[in-house]
Amino acid sequence: MSRLPDPDPQTIPANVEDFLTQFPPDAMFKMLTHSVSTVQPFISLAQAIYTSLQLPIRTREVVILTVADAVECDFVFTQHIPISEAAGVDQDLRRLIRRRDHANPTMSEPDRTIVQFATEVVTQPRVSDATFAAARALLTAREVVELLHVCGYYWTFSRICTTLDVDLTQLYAELPQTGWSTTP
Repeated sequence: MSRLPDPDPQTIPANVEDFLTQFPPDAMFKMLTHSVSTVQPFISLAQAIYTSLQLPIRTREVVILTVADAVECDFVFTQHIPISEAAGVDQDLRRLIRRRDHANPTMSEPDRTIVQFATEVVTQPRVSDATFAAARALLTAREVVELLHVCGYYWTFSRICTTLDVDLTQLYAELPQTGWSTTP
């Protein structure tokens, strides 16, 4: 049960209500509407993450799973199991991320680099020079910045879930998508 009640529908401006009609009713969207001035930009950023990044979709999903695990957010990790599967992240890699077995030799070097980079972003004040150099060898400057956006977005999303005890009510990957794609 969430730590906050659902927002009073009377306090939600018409433009926010209209914006939210494109999404299925969900506990997370309700929690986000407590902040009527940020709900639309927050969801719009998620749409951009799904539709406008140069960062490869599979890499995005590896990052999201890593962030969710590092900050212990089952909501986000569970949401991204089917999405990551569709993006080419196999069960073995998800298990290694979940067990925090980031140095496992069965994980490819690029995956280890991305996982290490994302882990350092959300658990340390600064990514190490070695990790940054390894990531930079794989990613363009744009992709590095996009990876940072994904880390920051999912850190925030995860903290909303964990702090407010938002219940997982449905898997987004199973719902009809409007305005974004969860698959490659």
